[in-house]
Amino acid sequence: MNESVLKKLAKPMLILAPIIWGTSFVVMKHSLDSFTPFYLLAIRFTAAAVVLGLVFWKSWKVMDRGYLKAGFLIGTMLFLAYAFQTFGLDRTTSGKNAFLTAVYCVIVPFLYWVIARKRPDKWNILAAVICVVGIGMVSLSNEGGALSINSGDALTLVGGFFFAAHIVAVNKYAEGRDIFLITTLQFAFFGAWSWVGALLFREPFPTDLSGSAVFAMVYLVIFSSCGALLFQNIGQKYTAPSTAAVLLSLEAPFGVLASIVVGEEDLNAVMVLGFVLIFVAVLCSETKFEFLRKKTPAETEKKG
Repeated sequence: MNESVLKKLAKPMLILAPIIWGTSFVVMKHSLDSFTPFYLLAIRFTAAAVVLGLVFWKSWKVMDRGYLKAGFLIGTMLFLAYAFQTFGLDRTTSGKNAFLTAVYCVIVPFLYWVIARKRPDKWNILAAVICVVGIGMVSLSNEGGALSINSGDALTLVGGFFFAAHIVAVNKYAEGRDIFLITTLQFAFFGAWSWVGALLFREPFPTDLSGSAVFAMVYLVIFSSCGALLFQNIGQKYTAPSTAAVLLSLEAPFGVLASIVVGEEDLNAVMVLGFVLIFVAVLCSETKFEFLRKKTPAETEKKG
């Protein structure tokens, strides 16, 4: 696909990806009734690697050691993020899992500062903080105010850190490389780590699967992995990490919306306020509220 077209589609893709992931929270939660965590991840990402590898087969001609290194590092970070998040989801509620995962939007600007020596500006930090507060109101409003940390919550927080590391790794290694090949290799290494995890933990291989379980896996492979994660990688290649983190964190509110649609949660005033704050956070990240600030004479002259 043309480079200029990808640049124009970058931010829409970063919004579409969390919409897809939001619906996946419900699918993932129910999939754990049929699949053990590592086999769920192993089958999902191995299949995704095969699908992308076949669809974008022309990308293999640029394969070299640099791509292998990039795919290994990005895939490992994503594997650790999903592994901790999935084990956490099995021990906590969907709402708390979504909220605690979203802490990565606060971690990313500071982690990128450490890696790239690029200090986040005050608007990046403000947007991240507003976003997390909003996500907390959306995700936890039906939890009865329960903010205590159990083992599932702790595992989810660790997963949130690795999601931040994954975002920074994609930004660092995707520049100047074929994003389709990097994404395929990311899935392949992710899948390989998951098979290792399944064997180490001696998880029973899923054999007696219902039609709904198979459909859920197909959805996770095609839409949540091949679609959403590819959109994430493309979008991040042309977007600042801090902005990408805020847009990707929309996964949590979309997850709650999906739960409301299927009747698992009820909409209330706190949720609505949370959605408003998340919108304000995205606005802050994208515009830095320039439309509200009085321009200096120098800025006005420059614009003219």
